[in-house]
Amino acid sequence: MSAPLKRGGAAVGRLADLDPIEAGAVMYLRMWSEGEGGRADAASDFQVALGADCGRAAMLTLDRLCSLCAAHGRRPLIRHGLGCACLGADENCFAQMIAAASEGAREDAMMLASLIVRPDFAPALASLSEELGLTLRRMTAGFKMPTTGHQTPSAVLH
Repeated sequence: MSAPLKRGGAAVGRLADLDPIEAGAVMYLRMWSEGEGGRADAASDFQVALGADCGRAAMLTLDRLCSLCAAHGRRPLIRHGLGCACLGADENCFAQMIAAASEGAREDAMMLASLIVRPDFAPALASLSEELGLTLRRMTAGFKMPTTGHQTPSAVLH
């Protein structure tokens, strides 16, 4: 395996550490990348959660977004297997882009998009990221993150 492929696939965390939108972005990227079977499963998820029309629109957005990454990526987007609990570096970049776009942080989404695709395709990728991110936000609106009951410091990571 070459150095760039290792770098993009290096485990940088765990899916369990992501919020629902970020984890959803990674899981749907993995499902789309699995081929027709994975895409059919993703389409089914969207239709169950959003209804037939919105589900089809969500799947079209996912397909456009992932196809754009595949066709115009700076290099191949490296992903872990569908059942893997690890989070790869490329997957994390993808998840952060979707999450930033869903929160309206367009400049951040654009910066992250420029790490994934050629600069001339970054605006389109950021726009599609916002569409998918808002869809994932609607799908996870009722999902509560578990809490330990204490306040986490906002600026300190470790």
